[in-house]
Amino acid sequence: MANELRFDGRVAIVTGAGNGLGRAHALLLASRGAKVVVNDLGGGRHGGGTSSEAADKVVAEIKAAGGEAVANYDSVEQGSRIVQSALDAFGRIDIVVNNAGILRDVTFHKMTEEDWELIYRVHVLGSFRVTHAAWPHMRDQGYGRIIFTSSAAGIYGNFGQANYSMAKLGIVGLSNTLALEGKKKNVLVNTIAPLAGSRLTETVLPKELIDALKPEYVSPLVAYLCHESSSETGGLFEVGGGFFAKLRWERAEGKTVRLGRGIKVEDLQKDWNKVAGFDTTTHPAEINQSMGPVMANVQAGPAKGGNEFIDVDQALGYEYPPVHSSYDERDLSIYALGVGAAENPLDDKELRYVYEMHGQGFVPLPTYGVVPALSALMDLAKAGKTAPGMNYGLDRLLHGEQYLELSRPLPPKAKLTHKAKVKEIWDKGKNALIVTEIRSVDESGEELIRNESTALIRGAGGWGGDRGPSADVNVPPERAPDATIEQKIPENQALLYRLSGDWNPLHADPSFATAFGFSKPILHGLCTFGYAARHVIHAFAGGDARKFKSIKVRFADSVFPGETVVTEMWKESDERVVFRCKVKERDKVVISNAAIGLWKEIPVAKAKAPAAAPAAAPAKAAENPAGDVFIGIRDYVEKNPALVEKVKTVFQFDLKGPDATWTIDLKNGKGSVFEGKGAEKADTALEIASSDWLAMATGQADPQKLYFEGKLKISGNVMASQKLGFMKKIDPEQAKAAIAAHKAKQGGGAAAPAAAAAPAKAAEDPSGDVFIGIRDYVEKNPALVEKIKTIFQFDLKGPDATWTVDLKNGKGAVFQGTGADKADTVLEISAADWLAMATGQADPQQLYFGGKLKITGNVMASQKLSFMKKIDPEQAKAAIAAHKAKAASGEVKAEAAPQVAAKQEGPGAAAIFEALKERLNKTPEIAKEVDAVVEFHLTGPESDWHVDLVGGKTTVSAGRTMEATTVITMSTEDLVALVKGAEHEARLFQTGRMRVDGDVRIASNRLHFLKGLLG
Repeated sequence: MANELRFDGRVAIVTGAGNGLGRAHALLLASRGAKVVVNDLGGGRHGGGTSSEAADKVVAEIKAAGGEAVANYDSVEQGSRIVQSALDAFGRIDIVVNNAGILRDVTFHKMTEEDWELIYRVHVLGSFRVTHAAWPHMRDQGYGRIIFTSSAAGIYGNFGQANYSMAKLGIVGLSNTLALEGKKKNVLVNTIAPLAGSRLTETVLPKELIDALKPEYVSPLVAYLCHESSSETGGLFEVGGGFFAKLRWERAEGKTVRLGRGIKVEDLQKDWNKVAGFDTTTHPAEINQSMGPVMANVQAGPAKGGNEFIDVDQALGYEYPPVHSSYDERDLSIYALGVGAAENPLDDKELRYVYEMHGQGFVPLPTYGVVPALSALMDLAKAGKTAPGMNYGLDRLLHGEQYLELSRPLPPKAKLTHKAKVKEIWDKGKNALIVTEIRSVDESGEELIRNESTALIRGAGGWGGDRGPSADVNVPPERAPDATIEQKIPENQALLYRLSGDWNPLHADPSFATAFGFSKPILHGLCTFGYAARHVIHAFAGGDARKFKSIKVRFADSVFPGETVVTEMWKESDERVVFRCKVKERDKVVISNAAIGLWKEIPVAKAKAPAAAPAAAPAKAAENPAGDVFIGIRDYVEKNPALVEKVKTVFQFDLKGPDATWTIDLKNGKGSVFEGKGAEKADTALEIASSDWLAMATGQADPQKLYFEGKLKISGNVMASQKLGFMKKIDPEQAKAAIAAHKAKQGGGAAAPAAAAAPAKAAEDPSGDVFIGIRDYVEKNPALVEKIKTIFQFDLKGPDATWTVDLKNGKGAVFQGTGADKADTVLEISAADWLAMATGQADPQQLYFGGKLKITGNVMASQKLSFMKKIDPEQAKAAIAAHKAKAASGEVKAEAAPQVAAKQEGPGAAAIFEALKERLNKTPEIAKEVDAVVEFHLTGPESDWHVDLVGGKTTVSAGRTMEATTVITMSTEDLVALVKGAEHEARLFQTGRMRVDGDVRIASNRLHFLKGLLG
């Protein structure tokens, strides 16, 4: 066989090779070219007697088959003599298979010292002496393969084999250590735990099983592990009866008690599932990983305290997994009704909170900001995702305080991502306070909402921890309120508020409320919270909810539906109002220590940077955020040279995907950070994926968790890795500034030392390559245009790019960017999914139904893209290669959309508004009937117009205006139809073909001035 694994020129020693497993090993190695020393003492299975017959017989078999072998009759306790036999006969030693063994099976209470000693001498001492004699020869020649033989009895234990089990597991420990010591010299060491029919198992296993467990089923694994092509070392393998498998250690999650805390026997009893259960496990592969939990506990420092209800060390700082949610005008309207808004439906300012088509625009109530954040926490709780160390029931939990802050007014709809963490835990003596912070960002990544929810846990304090802030805040002054608003709570208000997501039966179920000591269901504290905020906005923000910035309250008592809430308010400044809420009927304070912050100037969302035209974009180096981290570290090191004296360590970081090596030298000179390896060998080397390094450096991943999961490997001085704690002191803003300055230098022509010689390389874009292949097919098949008659626009995400496939004009075209004509069908998809779809690795229907492929416009036309299935992959590859070759030579210039001849169509927007000018000149009284500035934003083709009919004006102009009363968005085609009387504004609005922003009434009954303009 041409691919047969051979051992020509290799010399092997197999001990105990006269029978069973050893014989099978020796015969197989010899049959594949190895020169074999067949060692066998010739004694019985209990260790008595000697004979040369067994070894001689195997040697004869090998020679008869054309192989080379010599016999050795020494005990393995004379290991050096066995090795010398190999050197004398063949001049070298490459392979040692430690197979010799005996049995002295007896129960432990009947076992003699001789039974124990003899097993130890043959199995452990014998394996040591043979291996020890061969070891220097293997090290010197830079090659060696060693096999030890263990047993299931050693791994798992077996009745009546205490001595044998001891020896066999001891061999595993010896093998594991030799694997570490020999690896650098290419001396690889492994252990097998065989199950085979032999002299040693014939007294343990039934004859039928022994006959089936042939030694020949074990030897192939031995031969592979001994071959030069194998790189396996330090492995333990179970083998026999045709089964081959590697074993590894598995460790339970365990329980860690922070240093400094008392450890009670009862604590272990309580958490025995963690100590001894295997629901959550790790698999330490070497001693550093084994020590990981202990090292992490030492590094974590002294315990912060806690008790049976709250383990502060586990809970404090815990970050929940992100939660995604969305809301729209409907959610906001239901919430506003839930907190008493628009009780008078004729109150125009309150109507804006609940009516999305309000003429002055819909306005979200700002306190809605608590709803998605706290709903996220409840969703996590329902899914069983709670912070570790929280061991109390809901019966102990009360909502104590709430803080809400908005970065800007809430938009009418948003998709949010919520990130929550346990920010503070305070010991208040009898009770405890837990502060959970939730930050909510929008789709652009801009923070929109920040909440801090404080829970009071009854009876969970008293561990002697930090009490936290004790001074009262937001205390009303000793004078009459500057404003007071009363509002009666309807009897069914709690049932309405719960529709915003708080489903606690305490607020709806009378029997449940009675069980908790209340006469009837109580109102949600956050409902009262919303009432109070509305009152303050009405009194001190002129009813403009956009001026709301923040609110902080303490919940002091319950409110029952049907009671009257009295909000008393004191103005401290134009930007701050202190307030409290009482129940009028019981004269009870229900919200105390409360204040609302107001904006001096209403903030707006950050403008998104406009996309640059592809042709004008300068060449840009590939982004490397993982490498940028080291630029920030370098800046810190340069500003803190005292680190060298303190740390005295050289760290080497080997990043993977993309691969890179960086060195942080905090041992020499003033310290330095640079890419590549240093002249001096690193004290500590850390191997980690670039993505994990970036997450770790930015605080999004826990180093300890990465280490335990095997994602962070540390070699060398492992303990020194703790000195990297200085990175936590790096100011992120300073680091960003340093990175920006570094990039500016690079952009300005300052060459990086190592990269100066590297030629500029265009970034690979496999998703864009697909369109090059499509372009080639379209150019070769111009008949497609007549058949398909559609313009497709592809908006790719990550990286972002737009491509157009025009199969409607001329001979067809495929180009990057948008065309002159509006696309009939727009497909939005990630670049990765597009590539998978185009290459047949992803099903378009599954992507569409899974929400990964979004189609707008003429959805049915997307089926015409099936022509892509006919594209020959090889032709496409050739076209892409040719395109890249041209690009490399500079022949390919920046692409532009092909020029399309103007179509001869019917009257368009210009004709309509020209006709309107004439009408207004003839009948200017129309302006008085409309009395508004109406802006038209038209699509297909795009154009903007505005008509100013305020105060008798009759101005018609192209372009947009800041003074618009109403903005109407529709297609030019639909406007023509409206003007001609073929369409009605109500139908256009109801079918979504006409959008109206601003005063909706203009569009509903004052567009008559457009009718009949085109006759």
